[in-house]
Amino acid sequence: MPVTILYTESDAVVDDAAIEGADLWLRLDDLTRASGWQLKPAGACLGDVCVPIPDARRDRFVRGESGPDARFNLAELARLREMPSLYDEPTQTWCFADGASTRAQRMASLQAPNFTLPDLTGKMHSLTDYRGQKIFMIAWASW
Repeated sequence: MPVTILYTESDAVVDDAAIEGADLWLRLDDLTRASGWQLKPAGACLGDVCVPIPDARRDRFVRGESGPDARFNLAELARLREMPSLYDEPTQTWCFADGASTRAQRMASLQAPNFTLPDLTGKMHSLTDYRGQKIFMIAWASW
């Protein structure tokens, strides 16, 4: 039965995955196709970001280093990166989501667009007047 992998914002069906308990072993080409990760000498790499594989636990991540029999455990990488994951056995579906630290990094770089609104006394306030400060805003709508 094929395995469906939902990895953050992508999805793939893998025909040759090996599921062993809480582990998902993928061929290296399937690993890249399903998640974007590649096995390199520096570790598991996604673009310019590389996660070193701990030497003491290398056998939990990699089986064979190259060739058609080489496999990588995507579930173990998710555990190392503290990514929430879920496996549904009846449908053979694995789901991997960004962890809290990844989401927090993304949110830290976001900025709200500027706007100007009056307070209860009619004085106008712009969001840019408060850049770099923490603000508490209450919004209300009549609908």
